[in-house]
Amino acid sequence: MKIAIINEVSACAKNPDIIAALKGKECEIFNVGMTSPDEKSVLTYIHTGFISALLLNTKRVDFVVGGCGTGQGYLNSVMQYPDVFCGLICEPLDGWLFTQINGGNCISLPLNKGYGWAGGQNLKFIFKKLFEPEHACGYPAHRKESQAESRQYLSKLSKDFHISFDKIVEKMDDEFFAHIFRHPNLLKLLDVNTLENENMKSILIDRLNILNIKY
Repeated sequence: MKIAIINEVSACAKNPDIIAALKGKECEIFNVGMTSPDEKSVLTYIHTGFISALLLNTKRVDFVVGGCGTGQGYLNSVMQYPDVFCGLICEPLDGWLFTQINGGNCISLPLNKGYGWAGGQNLKFIFKKLFEPEHACGYPAHRKESQAESRQYLSKLSKDFHISFDKIVEKMDDEFFAHIFRHPNLLKLLDVNTLENENMKSILIDRLNILNIKY
């Protein structure tokens, strides 16, 4: 599994805790957002929501770990985009149930509110339970079929009522686009020239060239 960690400015000091909590997991980690409060390129949860959706929609990662001070802002930001299914995860039981019932591809962590003493340990327990059960296996067992139907219908709604992600990229204003794509590490992971979606690749290359952003 390829996992992106995408922190915004208010909670980026917790980035090392997230990295440490994921240590030993059978996954490939990409640290794409902010890693320190001292960085010059500042990302808010508005920026990290889009970056998360971009990486999921281009299939560069399978799962995103995001969040913000309360977890609510990032949750609302990332859920504006198609094919993103995010849960607010505050404790290990949330993670365990989210994987089994919702089978999502993104989580939002509250990284300031209620973080407190041993917050890093709580993250370790969250990730242990998050990746422990079979993905989308259903809970309790007798609700398995109903929950699967709900996930499928939610996926259909996401596609039916959002414009396509390449259209979103095309419509984005220059200032927002440039700020995101000048942030370190994103373009390296995105690797625009090898994108399978030819229309997305063409739109991104055109915009990057116009804004004189090297890729």
